[in-house]
Amino acid sequence: MRRAGIVALSLTVALTGCSSVDVSTVDTGPQPKLGPHFGGTLVELSTTNSGSADPQVNYTPAFWSLQTITYDGLTAYDKLGPNAGQHVVGDLATGVPRPTDGGTKWSFVLRDGIRFSDGSPLRPADVKASFERIFKVHGPTASTLYGSIAGADKCLDKPQNCDLSQGIAISGRTITFTLTGPDPEFAQKLALPHAAILPAGTPATDQGTDVSKLHGTGPYYWASYEPTDAVVLKRNPYFHQWSAPAQPLGYPDQIVQKYGLEPTDEVTAVVNGQGDLVVDQLPGDRLPDLGARYRSRVHLDQQGVDWYWALNTRIPPFNNVKARQAVNLAFDRNAGVIHFGGPALASPSCQILPPGIPGYQPYCPWTAHAGDGRGRWKGTDLARARRLVAESGTAGQSVGVVPANDPMQVAMAEYLQTVLTQLGYRATVKPLDAALQYPYIQNSGNRVQVGLTQWYQDYPAASNFLRVLLSCGAFTPNSDSSPNIGGFCDPRADQAMDVASRLEATDPKAADAAWAGVDRTVTDQAPWISMFAPKTLGFVSKRLGNYTYSAQFGFLASRAWVW
Repeated sequence: MRRAGIVALSLTVALTGCSSVDVSTVDTGPQPKLGPHFGGTLVELSTTNSGSADPQVNYTPAFWSLQTITYDGLTAYDKLGPNAGQHVVGDLATGVPRPTDGGTKWSFVLRDGIRFSDGSPLRPADVKASFERIFKVHGPTASTLYGSIAGADKCLDKPQNCDLSQGIAISGRTITFTLTGPDPEFAQKLALPHAAILPAGTPATDQGTDVSKLHGTGPYYWASYEPTDAVVLKRNPYFHQWSAPAQPLGYPDQIVQKYGLEPTDEVTAVVNGQGDLVVDQLPGDRLPDLGARYRSRVHLDQQGVDWYWALNTRIPPFNNVKARQAVNLAFDRNAGVIHFGGPALASPSCQILPPGIPGYQPYCPWTAHAGDGRGRWKGTDLARARRLVAESGTAGQSVGVVPANDPMQVAMAEYLQTVLTQLGYRATVKPLDAALQYPYIQNSGNRVQVGLTQWYQDYPAASNFLRVLLSCGAFTPNSDSSPNIGGFCDPRADQAMDVASRLEATDPKAADAAWAGVDRTVTDQAPWISMFAPKTLGFVSKRLGNYTYSAQFGFLASRAWVW
């Protein structure tokens, strides 16, 4: 999942004349007498909104964090404790079943007594209708995550006539999915907002900012959405807690995500008690002050994210593996870390899998002293890199480097230009508007040689990085939606991915070891310049307590209380 609207680290400070959020003016309505930590309004601050409120359409972390507390799927990522977001539990279903028939049948028992935020009861028919709606609204993961449901191929061909009767059978409150092949990660995919269960009558079109017909079953509902002002979530009056790990009762009466401030002004507003959380990347020039004066209010968490330069493996010079290996050896990972904000925010990385993903084992062949067995990046090896360029015969060739046009990405691109020049290439930086850059670099018809991008996990699985981004099937020629940006294809690596996937159902430890092997195999072929594994910094107000971070969805607003 590529995060939309990456906010660059601001190098300017504009603390005067900024607008602010006055928490006291937000109508909270009656506050239920639930205990000392319940009540009040939690205010998040963001520069801009994150697009559609429709859970089966939106694909951004900022809104997924809201949708996970307003909608439910058959399964969910747990929301309690220090390991929140790492385990799948039953949600609208009573539990997570074991698949049968060789892993192709999954039978879920739907809980009774649950109502949507409009008061209508949850019915088995709503489940089938919701999965058909994923295809009717052209959900971005309809094919990649739910295309294995029997009958999905016809739904992809003619979405408006989608009928999943072949793949979803209902008997009483038991709902059985039939897949075209085993998918050990199916329960994880059902826990994503794209698989949210909505009433069967929900219009089969992207609802955008019209939240009046988007009814969920979570502890909150979308009360209003003004795209230039704010999203307001209010308590769902029909919610009752059926499973605390899956969907606990929320603490605040209201959750507001307010728009219009630049990141540095968001920080100032939170310092002054005019907001409770900065949604955007914290500006680098504010970090020393925050660390010195507000250390207890800064939260540091690891993300399942890759930042990398995708190398086009199908056109010169990087259709030559030695050229790809050379630029990896010459690239100073610390430079990327510094551009991103420093070692507090990121750590150098050479490989595909980021920390925290099953199968991750530290590995770095692209470093000085690579043979010491520690698997960490230690420094560049320019002499070896130049030898590889000479052996490749690619010296002197032109290379176009395409970042987005924000200051941070341009700075990263200018550093890479310097590296390429040192290796004997004629490099040019070609920034593009941030909204256009990602689809442009995906399209092989544009012949982009090097493109800067990021990938945020859809769910914590090695396949969500290796198979989605670097398998042969992930490359679609001349398409703006081809996540295998460099067109890398190794049939042997694909076969190893198939083996690792099959092991997930029977031997998770062996599967992790197999995925680690795939990671090493692909990394050795240098399809990317992996730069760093980022962390996220959360800055909160003095009055916010019980900060809870989900490895899957980020900050969980429902778990925080405001004094």
